[in-house]
Amino acid sequence: MNFEYSEKVQELLEKLNTFMEEHVFPNEEKMHEQVEADRWNTPPLMKELQQKARDAGLWNLFLPPIYGKYSAGLTNLEYAPLAEVMGHVHWAPEVFNCAAPDTGNMEVLAKYANEEQKKTWLEPLLNAEIRSAFAMTEPDVASSDATNIETLIERDGDEYVINGRKFYISGAQRKECEILIVMGKSDPDNANRYIQQSMVLVPMNTPGVTIVRPMKVMGYDDAPEGHSEITFDNVRVPVENIIQGEGKGFEIAQGRLGPGRIHHCMRSIGIAQRALDAMCKRVNERVVFGREMIKQQSIREDIAKSVCQIEQARLLTLKAAQKMDLEGNKAAKELISMIKIVAPSMALEVIDRAMQCHGAVGLSQDTFLAQSWAGQRSLRFADGPDQVHMMQLGRDYAKRFQVK
Repeated sequence: MNFEYSEKVQELLEKLNTFMEEHVFPNEEKMHEQVEADRWNTPPLMKELQQKARDAGLWNLFLPPIYGKYSAGLTNLEYAPLAEVMGHVHWAPEVFNCAAPDTGNMEVLAKYANEEQKKTWLEPLLNAEIRSAFAMTEPDVASSDATNIETLIERDGDEYVINGRKFYISGAQRKECEILIVMGKSDPDNANRYIQQSMVLVPMNTPGVTIVRPMKVMGYDDAPEGHSEITFDNVRVPVENIIQGEGKGFEIAQGRLGPGRIHHCMRSIGIAQRALDAMCKRVNERVVFGREMIKQQSIREDIAKSVCQIEQARLLTLKAAQKMDLEGNKAAKELISMIKIVAPSMALEVIDRAMQCHGAVGLSQDTFLAQSWAGQRSLRFADGPDQVHMMQLGRDYAKRFQVK
C-alpha cells in the first residue's frame, strides 16, 4: 500500500488549506450570526464562499472517476485527505459542494437515475442551485434494519401514492431543499424482504408532504440544514419518479451508504485533528497548580493517546478508500464497517480530552468542541449504528473459520 499523496493531491491540499485559512476559519462567527438571523435559509455568506470555491477549482471533489462527466477526477484515496481538511469546520464541506446528505443523493442519481432524472435533479445539485434530503429513517420501527421500513409506495395507474412517517431527515428543514429521495415498501408481501422496497423522487412542494417539526440532536437543531419529521399523506408522484424500478430500494440504499460512511469518517478524522491541535495550544498557554499544563504527565498521555488514535484511524480510512478504488465498494465493505465503528468513537474520545483541557469553556459556545462532540455522537447512529456494523463484521469474519 502506498498512501503518499500524488502531486495533484498535494496541489489541491495546498489550495484547500489556503482557502480554509483565508475564508473559512475567519468566518466561523459570521456564519453563526447569519444562521441565527435566518434559521432555515442558506446564509448569504455560504453562497459567497461557494462561488469563491468554484473559482478556485475546489468543487464537487467527492465523485470518483467511475461517474464520468460528473466526476472531478479524484479517487476515494485522493479525496480522503481533502475531506479531512473540510471536516475541521462542520459547515465547510458545503462550501465545496461536498456535504451530506447531498453527496449521497448525488451519488445515487449519478449511479442509478435515468437521464431525465439526472437532468432535472442531479445537475442542479451539482451546481448547488438546490438542496436535497434522503428519507429513510422512521420513528415507529427499528430503522437500522432497513427491511423494517413501513412507509407504503403503492401504484395507482400512472402514479405512485405514498403514505408514511419519517423523522431525522437531514437537510429537509432548509428552504432550498427541493427534492426528497424516499424509501418505502412497494411490495410488502414479497417473500424476499430485500426486494420489498423502492425509492422514489418526491418534490418537497408535492401536496401531502408535511414537515411536522425540526428534530434536535443533543440539543442542537443544526440549522440551516435541520433534521425534519415528515408525514406523507396520500402523496402522489408520477411513475417516472421511481429510481431504477420497483424492488431496487434496498440495493440502492446499500450502494448509497458505503461511500457516505467513509466520507463521514474522513471528516471525523479532520475534526479530531482540529481538537487535538486546539488541546495542544491550550495546554501550552495555561498554568495549573504552579506549572504549565503541558508539564503534567496526564496531559502528555492524553496527547500521546490522541495522536496514536487519529493516525490509526487515518490509515484505516486510507486503506478502505484504496480498496474501494481498486476492487469496488462491495469488496471494501468490511473495511468500511471497521472505519465506521472506529472513527466516530475515536473522535469522541479526542474531543472529550480537548474539552477537559479547556475546562468550562470547552462546554460552551465559545469553542467548536461541544457542538463537534454532539455531532460525532450522533454519527455513531448515522448510516447504521455501531452495533449493526459490529454484528455484520463479526458474523462475516467468523464465517471464514467455519468447518465445512
